[in-house]
Amino acid sequence: MKNKTYYVYILASKKNGTLYIGVTNNMIRRVLEHKDKIIKGFTAKYGIDKLVYYEMFDYINDAIKREGDLKEWHRKWKIRLIEERNKEWKDIFYDLVSEEEIKLMREVILLREEEKRES
Repeated sequence: MKNKTYYVYILASKKNGTLYIGVTNNMIRRVLEHKDKIIKGFTAKYGIDKLVYYEMFDYINDAIKREGDLKEWHRKWKIRLIEERNKEWKDIFYDLVSEEEIKLMREVILLREEEKRES
């Protein structure tokens, strides 16, 4: 029985722009946290919020290993990887989820943030 799916993802500020590589077990939530700048730091500072590439894994250790490997790659290799699947650097996030899913996840994120502030 498969428990979870894990994702390694690449966000970009724009075509050939600044890149960010991350790992998550909830792609919708994590990308929305970047888009809505819930996560303060590098992605918020540099406007990195377009999902341009992702891979799926059955095991977290495999995902973490792949994330680390990609972070060590030369920029040229990362760009080639993105463009093999997404030549135009389209924000593919909106192809993966509906507006309703986005709305529901934003509500979940807001509730989580309120709970963090209250504790």
